[in-house]
Amino acid sequence: MKRWIDTMDLALSALTALGLIVAALAHWTPLPDGFGPPALLLAYLAGGVPATLTAGRELWRARVFDIDLLMVVAALAALSVGAAIEGAVLLTLFSLSNTLEHRAMGRARRAVEALMALRPDTALKRDGDALREVAVASLIPGDTVVLRPGARVPVDGVIASGDGTLDESTITGESMPVHKAAGDPVFEATANLDGVLDVTVAHGTAESTVARMIALVTDAQAAKAPSERFSAWFGQRYTVAVLLGAALALGVFLLLGWSWDDALYRAATLLVAASPCAVVISVPAAILSALSAAVRGGVLFKGGAALETLAEVRAFAFDKTGTLTTGKAEVTGLWAAGDEDAFLSTLAGLEANSEHPIGHALRAEMARRGLTLVAAQNVHAAPSEGILGEDAQGALWAGNARMAARMGADVTRPAVAALADGAQTLIYAGRGADLLGAVTVADQPRPSSRAGLAALRAGGIAERAMMTGDRRAVALRIGSDLGLAPDEIHADLLPADKVALVAAMAARGKVAFVGDGVNDAAALARADVGIAMGAAGSEVALQAADVALLSDDMTRLAEAHRLARRTARIVKQNLIFALGAMAVLVTGGLFFELPLPLAVIGHEGGTVLVVLNGLRLLGDPIRADRSHNRR
Repeated sequence: MKRWIDTMDLALSALTALGLIVAALAHWTPLPDGFGPPALLLAYLAGGVPATLTAGRELWRARVFDIDLLMVVAALAALSVGAAIEGAVLLTLFSLSNTLEHRAMGRARRAVEALMALRPDTALKRDGDALREVAVASLIPGDTVVLRPGARVPVDGVIASGDGTLDESTITGESMPVHKAAGDPVFEATANLDGVLDVTVAHGTAESTVARMIALVTDAQAAKAPSERFSAWFGQRYTVAVLLGAALALGVFLLLGWSWDDALYRAATLLVAASPCAVVISVPAAILSALSAAVRGGVLFKGGAALETLAEVRAFAFDKTGTLTTGKAEVTGLWAAGDEDAFLSTLAGLEANSEHPIGHALRAEMARRGLTLVAAQNVHAAPSEGILGEDAQGALWAGNARMAARMGADVTRPAVAALADGAQTLIYAGRGADLLGAVTVADQPRPSSRAGLAALRAGGIAERAMMTGDRRAVALRIGSDLGLAPDEIHADLLPADKVALVAAMAARGKVAFVGDGVNDAAALARADVGIAMGAAGSEVALQAADVALLSDDMTRLAEAHRLARRTARIVKQNLIFALGAMAVLVTGGLFFELPLPLAVIGHEGGTVLVVLNGLRLLGDPIRADRSHNRR
């Protein structure tokens, strides 16, 4: 439907222009005069009827005097005083500018709608050992689908078996493919480049990442920024003022003794010069273009208001776990009384059936080293202490200092003491009183967090804060790795404490909070701008946030802030230019003999220029690789 409307716009603009050209040739060249009137009629009908219908619809439904009405009145005024060519020029340029505007806005919207085309219609569902092709819409959580090389991922899910490389640029904006294996999430509309993957469905199509993106962008287009609301408010009221002003000017000119034709011609010129087209379109042209570029870069804004507010933010607060860190524990240190690999295989065998993050960390380290675990039996937990079991060599335990003390193990030796710095989780393992070894496990900063925080600082962010419910020693270790000062690190916090700290920061200026979990929802809502880690974030966090980062790359945050500030600058440029050009044209129409054609060119040319200036944001570097970051 939209493509048909775009085609009709283009066809009507072409007919209007054709009528103007033929009429002009008939007027100024030896072309037979008989061509002139039909050509002018074509120009007025093709350019004027659509504008009249639009103006009438707005007047009837919303009681709004819009710009289309101004243009039609001005063209008819020009026709009535014998300036039919000038009226045709006005209608032609107005029609062309509308066509350019609609196509430009459509380009911004189609950037998101294109996601729909990337969703496959069918998927290969595994039923036991058999595969059958089914409609994607029929898949439910728990189903297993098979991805062959080159296939697009049909649903959000988790890899059950297999490994391969996926192109996630459509969702996260990442330019490089990502290698994934069992246990890693995959997102609808991304592409499996190699490998055969079994994927367990996590969400149906209605709750998928793409569905949420489309819903968020639809909401974003409806949620206007304050500057958009101002331009719409200004345009409606100013249009009425222009119509009344032109009628008043006509009366004044007649009272001054001007002829009817001269007075009407000058009033029509004022009508065109004072029309606020450029003012009305200057803001949405920039906002929609920025929203479109942001989506391509893996950042979703829930409307122009969030984009506009982010530009004013001068302080950022961050949750730690899962936001600045990976949220996944990793083995960071290891000591063994004997062979390291044998100790790790034994310990991992004991933890094999545990879903605790420590167990995941040990199994991941074992897989990294290419080891085979030593199976353990009769495994059971010792609450608040650790885990016990047995293998072929006898009883086995692993746990914290309380467990080691209960077993009578000596943990005072220097090699073990060196691991116990209080900033990481320390696990001892042994057989009875014999200590076999110890490992440290800790959450690690995201690889991009330090660069992202540094980019925010370079971008003018004066205040940063990391907030966590974790212990102070752990928070200081992570914060130090990220380049944060001790006074920027806040630990041992409850969700209510985070809200209080965000409120204190907000008292000093606009603040953004970045989080990913359920316990961050209150702080996200309290901040001027809440930013959720969209790909991994909880549904509650996404609902509470104003912006969602679909990538785990924290440098996207600095890119989003830069885009918001650039958008604010372009909006300001457009408004200054539009208002300034209007003031010059009105002055020329009132106090100087500004020709109607020049008023037409100035008015429509200004409108096209602000649209093109706003469209520059479609090519913003946020949608490109960060190594090509440009301003």
